[in-house]
Amino acid sequence: MKPTTKTSIVSVDVGGTNARFAIATIGKSGVPVLGTVRKYKVADYPSLQACWAAFARDETAQGTAALPRAASIAFATAIGGEVIKLTNSNWVVRPDALKADLDLDTLCLVNDFEAVAHAVSKLPADHLELLFGPDTPMPRNGSVTILGPGTGLGVAMIAFVDGTPHVVATEGGHIDFAPLDVLEGRIVDYLRDKFLRVSAERIVSGPGLNNLYKAMATIGHDRVELMTDADLWQAALEHTDDFARTSLERFCMCYGSVAGDLALAHGPGTVVLAGGLTQRMKTMLPLSGFHSRFTAKGRFQGLMERVPVRLAIHDEIGLFGAAAAYRGEDA
Repeated sequence: MKPTTKTSIVSVDVGGTNARFAIATIGKSGVPVLGTVRKYKVADYPSLQACWAAFARDETAQGTAALPRAASIAFATAIGGEVIKLTNSNWVVRPDALKADLDLDTLCLVNDFEAVAHAVSKLPADHLELLFGPDTPMPRNGSVTILGPGTGLGVAMIAFVDGTPHVVATEGGHIDFAPLDVLEGRIVDYLRDKFLRVSAERIVSGPGLNNLYKAMATIGHDRVELMTDADLWQAALEHTDDFARTSLERFCMCYGSVAGDLALAHGPGTVVLAGGLTQRMKTMLPLSGFHSRFTAKGRFQGLMERVPVRLAIHDEIGLFGAAAAYRGEDA
């Protein structure tokens, strides 16, 4: 059920690294308007409740009388069961107790990329920039695959039925990574020694670039400077380190392969790439091997060439999406 009048809620996007909060206003259209966005390091707080209290203090300091008693929270992990354990942090959330713990009347919980899919369903067309393929609209009947690297690899799907979007949460980032050439086979062998099972997000994610960088250096016996994930991404994107840039070029190829595999699995309609890292790669992607890998699906290459690949443009797509997922009732 959509809100019938303007409704104010607390929108929260909890990732493995940062938790973002904002008070959102939602009108009859269901399109949210975000207030001041506040970002907190997950590692600085022992729990969601402690982080929520910090947000409440910051809002009060800016003149907010009291937080809304409704919230929609997106988590970077699967939603369900008695306990929510974030994939890449130590926070543990008990959904049955959370509404009381946060003093709420209504609470909606969603997976982080489920929230991004809700955002995509509400974004105007000019915020869905075409990167590859034909400039065709969203399908009236069919699937839209949404994915993007961050702390992990987020994946969700929108199933359109007679023009109405139905968002489906997935854990598609944890499918096995399928190497497509000899080098990628050796990269997977290297990572298998470290992780045993090599999922797509071990390569196509923020930390995945460093996994590629170290694996390729070891395989080629190259001497490289070890960097943090953030420094490596900066060096690769700004091309201040040749090997970092080479690793990012391979990353783009792997990203394209995984995106194509997921699109095939969902029934290829449209693909939307989302998230901050992909937005930072915007100028590089068209020059990379992303699309040649996306379409390299053997007998289905012709089909894949007809699939539009778009980039979702929004600075706070997770928060926007968490608010867009709110339906005025517990979920």
